[in-house]
Amino acid sequence: MPSIHQCVAGFSHGDAISNEALVMRDIFRSWGYASTIFSEAKRILPELRKEAGDVFECRDACTADDIVLLHLSMGSPVNQIFAELPCKKAILYHNVTPPEFFAGVQEQTAHHLITGREQVKQLSGTADLVMADSAFNTKELNALGYENVHVLPLILDLGKLRVRSHRKTFKQYDDELINILFVGRCVPNKRLEDCLSAFYFFQKFVQPASRFIHVGSFAGTEQYHALLLTFLRDLQLEHVDFLGSMPQDQLNACYQCTDLFLCMSEHEGFCIPLLEAMVHKVPILAYDAGAVSETLDGAGVLFKEKKFDYIAEMMGRLTGDKALRQTIIQGQEERIRRYENRNLEQELRKYMDVLLR
Repeated sequence: MPSIHQCVAGFSHGDAISNEALVMRDIFRSWGYASTIFSEAKRILPELRKEAGDVFECRDACTADDIVLLHLSMGSPVNQIFAELPCKKAILYHNVTPPEFFAGVQEQTAHHLITGREQVKQLSGTADLVMADSAFNTKELNALGYENVHVLPLILDLGKLRVRSHRKTFKQYDDELINILFVGRCVPNKRLEDCLSAFYFFQKFVQPASRFIHVGSFAGTEQYHALLLTFLRDLQLEHVDFLGSMPQDQLNACYQCTDLFLCMSEHEGFCIPLLEAMVHKVPILAYDAGAVSETLDGAGVLFKEKKFDYIAEMMGRLTGDKALRQTIIQGQEERIRRYENRNLEQELRKYMDVLLR
């Protein structure tokens, strides 16, 4: 019986790819296959070392009958090791952010992304099976010479979003203020400065009793975070909270206290927080970029131009017009039902069967 292993560039709490790798590991084991997650040892959090192994162990242990699935998302030595493995191979592409978003802000990150983009090109033709978690990502791979790419949306455990929320966090934000939320890493392509610009018009001219909340890691993006804090001071906004990375129960509390999810990101390969907002019945207002419209699939409210005063007016309608708000939430509930009704495990099995014969 062959093993089905996975390789990831890093393995940590709250990371979308790490979470999917755990879900897929459990799926592979339920099919009766041994399955381990491998990453660079230095990129595995100490408390997670029971859940993942050193990628060099994967190189030493693999046989020709084994299958290794690479979650391709950034430049990493893991990608090169994967290319050299003497086994059957699959790639699941999550997108590598274009480095120009980080140029002049996080040069080291930009360098890693350049490397990542080059590695994506170099891996073309090395895998027996190629998947991408959105049609947007599939188009990127096709442009780089990949053929027969299958779309497999992220396999998520949405049940964790419905568990009891953190009481203290809920009480902190469940007040008279209108809460505007964005969830995602504090990185330049997320365009948090544009969130702040729209919130400026919203707080100054539409709803003074309002708060902007950002939840997402600052790790490795301290320069961009510092620029945002300077911009925040220049705008003289009140009630703006950058909370960093949070445990699931605290994040759930933030969603449950939120009146609107605002996304200004200019590059998304999937954007899981859009689905999270749907689960929590939070209306979504999002800039139409990358895979955002694909993930929304007709739900939420999309805009194509960043006219901050107009966006602020729509924020006012979505937080104040109960009938409109309910219509948007109903559309989002239909979308999340479509996602949850898909048998993604069955779709994964169909694609993997090519390697399991």
